Amino acid sequence: MVQNLNRITFDPEVMGGKACIRGMRVTVSTVVGLVASGYSNADILKAYPYLEEDDIHQVLNYAAWRVQEADDV
Repeated sequence: MVQNLNRITFDPEVMGGKACIRGMRVTVSTVVGLVASGYSNADILKAYPYLEEDDIHQVLNYAAWRVQEADDV
């Protein structure tokens, strides 16, 4: 598994247990979708001012790891 993903959390009581950022109601898939739609990190941070640049980096690292895991199956 990817090391240092301490900002990615899973809690059944938050967003149904989906991968979230630091226990907040912002899912990994939301941020990945924004990046895929062409939003810059600055755009995302403006829309979600409680996020940090490191949150976005970890989201992308986590998403890349999940894709790699799926490819390895």
